[in-house]
Amino acid sequence: MVVLAHQLNTHIECFERVSGLEKQLKNSHFEHSKQPSLLQAVMEGFVDGVLILSNQGELVHANDCARRIFDQLLQGASQTSPLIEEVWRVYECLLESKDLFYDQKLIIESEIDADNLGAFRIRARWLVLEESAHPYLLITIEDRQQSTQNVAITDAKKYGLTAREAEVWLLRRANHSYKEIADRLYITLNTVKKHIKNIHAKQEAYLWAEE
Repeated sequence: MVVLAHQLNTHIECFERVSGLEKQLKNSHFEHSKQPSLLQAVMEGFVDGVLILSNQGELVHANDCARRIFDQLLQGASQTSPLIEEVWRVYECLLESKDLFYDQKLIIESEIDADNLGAFRIRARWLVLEESAHPYLLITIEDRQQSTQNVAITDAKKYGLTAREAEVWLLRRANHSYKEIADRLYITLNTVKKHIKNIHAKQEAYLWAEE
C-alpha cells in the first residue's frame, strides 16, 4: 500500500511538472533579456527548436522555432502533448545523471514518433554560462520531417535537379518506396525509376567534378 501511494504521488508530481512546463510554453511573453544578446542571436539562428531551462525546471528561453512547434501542438489541445512529456523525461534523465557523470560532457537523446504529431529527435545537455553560478539545461528539438525536407532542398540545388526530380527526391529521402512515390505524384513506377536514375547520375557527376 505504501509503495502504491509513493508511485501515485510520483506520478502526480511528474504530471504537475509537465503541466507547468506546458503552461510556460503557452505563454508567449518569454524573458529574452535573461540571456545575453549574442546568445539569443545564436539560438534564433538554429533550425531546430531550442529550449533553455533552469535546474528547477523554469523556462528561461525558447527560440522562434521551438515556439512554432509548441504553438502548433498546443493550440486547441485538450491534453498534455506527448512531445512535452518526452522533453521533460529527457530533462529529468540529464538531471539524474549529473552526480554520476559530473566530469563528462553528457548528452541525453531520445526520439518520438506519434500519429498526427510527427517525428522529433530530442537532445539535452548542460549549458554553462560565465554570467551564472548555476548551469542551465539546453534542450534541442529536431523536427525530423523538416530536416529531411531541408536536406532534399539542399541536394536539389547542389545537383541541379529539375522540379519533378526534386519532388521525387524529397519523398525518397523521407523513406517512401518507389510505389508510394508513384502514387503520391500520380506517375508510373517506371517514371519514378527513371527520375531516381537521373538523380543518381547527377550526384555522381557532381562528385566527379569535386575531385
